[in-house]
Amino acid sequence: MKVFLFLLILIPALEVTVLIGSSQLIGLWPTFCVIVVMSIMGAYIAKRQGVAVWRDIQYRLSRGEIPGDAVLDAICIFAGGILLLIPGYITDCIGLFLLIPIARKPVKYMIIKWMERKINRNNTIIVQK
Repeated sequence: MKVFLFLLILIPALEVTVLIGSSQLIGLWPTFCVIVVMSIMGAYIAKRQGVAVWRDIQYRLSRGEIPGDAVLDAICIFAGGILLLIPGYITDCIGLFLLIPIARKPVKYMIIKWMERKINRNNTIIVQK
């Protein structure tokens, strides 16, 4: 929770600094246009990948398989899409990173390790029917 709070304060401060530097370097309107275009392109890519992953999840479930990897892809794509909608270069770069399938592998590995730590600490209750 402390890390989340720290990032909640740090990232907007860094974004403002980078945006000011960018507007001084290339100008206000080009900076604005880059941010808008990246957000629109990112939303489009995230939507396409999200639909593909959703179909993969449905296909795996219809075959009786556990769609674990596809669910992790969906989490990364959703997070990447949200980050791309937030104005700023840093969040856009992180969001684009999460939309690249090969780049998602280390992120999915970190999510799995985080979930394993949570389960091993007995902080998680699993209910089975």
